Amino acid sequence: MYILEQLARLLDRPLFPWKTVLVGFSVGQYVLEGLLSFRQYKVLQRTKLPKVLEGEVSQKVYDESQAYSRAKAKFGFISGLYGQIQNLAFIYGDVLPKLWGFSGLLLSQYLPARFQGEISQTLLFIFAFNLISTVLSLPVAYYNTFVLEEKFGFNKQTVKLWVTDMLKGQMLGVVLGAPIISAVLKIVQKTGNSFFYYLWLFGVFVQIFAITIYPIVILPLFNKLSPLEPGDLKTGVEQLARKLKFPLSELYVIDGSKRSAHSNAYFYGLPWKKHIVIYDTLIEKSEPQEVVAVLSHELGHWSLSHTTKLFGIAQFHMFYIFALFSVFVNNQSLYQSFGFFKEQPIMIGFLLFSDALAPMDAVVKLLMNILSRKFEFEADAFAQKLGYSDELARSLLKLQIQNLSTMEADWMYASYHYSHPILPERLGALGWKGGKVTDAKAEDSDKPVKAADREL
Repeated sequence: MYILEQLARLLDRPLFPWKTVLVGFSVGQYVLEGLLSFRQYKVLQRTKLPKVLEGEVSQKVYDESQAYSRAKAKFGFISGLYGQIQNLAFIYGDVLPKLWGFSGLLLSQYLPARFQGEISQTLLFIFAFNLISTVLSLPVAYYNTFVLEEKFGFNKQTVKLWVTDMLKGQMLGVVLGAPIISAVLKIVQKTGNSFFYYLWLFGVFVQIFAITIYPIVILPLFNKLSPLEPGDLKTGVEQLARKLKFPLSELYVIDGSKRSAHSNAYFYGLPWKKHIVIYDTLIEKSEPQEVVAVLSHELGHWSLSHTTKLFGIAQFHMFYIFALFSVFVNNQSLYQSFGFFKEQPIMIGFLLFSDALAPMDAVVKLLMNILSRKFEFEADAFAQKLGYSDELARSLLKLQIQNLSTMEADWMYASYHYSHPILPERLGALGWKGGKVTDAKAEDSDKPVKAADREL
């Protein structure tokens, strides 16, 4: 507490140029990521297959993969610039103080005094801010789904489904977000300078609550889960779970194909009751043993305590964020730099604090990606020890071909952005010698299927 108090005094200086500092952080991060993307774009212009993929991936598929990745990179340049311009416009246009004042004006005119106050004003402010942000992001989101993804044959959504999903997401944000935000504000108001202890405990509770209600409330709003039919795949997964003493409760197939051709498999649930979910597209495009191999990788994360370690790191990360926020929550110079001279709203302070935290978050992101890639190699080695080396390699190759995933990466770009190793690195670690996926390559080279954002 003493260190935090001294840091708060050090940073709360009159006329400190917070706006200039935060804009500098934002622009600096944008320039850094732009330079990394430029390095990656040069890699995406290559025409020669990586040596480890020769004989496994056709030149046609490689060229299509490079073209798809270049299209995404160009889109990333434009959308990043759009977001940066939007951020600067919000800052120099004093959107935050204007929107906060407008929210308070609406409350005073249309609600009784007992329904007014910081919590009510914050909820209205967040709703309005989120609405503006959503509207501004619509062109980018629409282009990504219905132009870029459509061009390469990956999009399966209709505009109606896309809009419906967006409205459901907004509804969930209001229904679940309002009580959580209200509780956060009340904790900060009632517990003084030590609020971050209680806020952290509340955050842990919210995470456990979310894990519990996700399959019951949230997931059915967007997808349909069906029990996996009896057969070789179900038998293989259940045998794997018993061998590893994985607390498997249910085994589901999810209808991911109604939105896209993404393929994935994952598990979720509390420590004593886990559920495995397999995308229908993964089952359609893979042999049963290859799906089991993919799940052996995923269960490797569980068996090696990767999920527990990442959960622990996430709790530490959340705690130190709340502790640092206690340094900024009463920083008058920060509020005044952004046009808040009479009030110091807690949520506004957190938004500004998040911008101030950007450089540290960039470092955390880099370190977490390094750790995540280490865990991926370990999970692959775990599957290999179980005897699934060939099946996992074939599955990775199939997914790479079907997905048109990026096959090469600049090392600096990959270090900063990638949570998974690229395919040549994974095949090399598995000791793959090749020559066993000719049929899959020939069958799928003209009909790509895009994998989920979180690659297996």
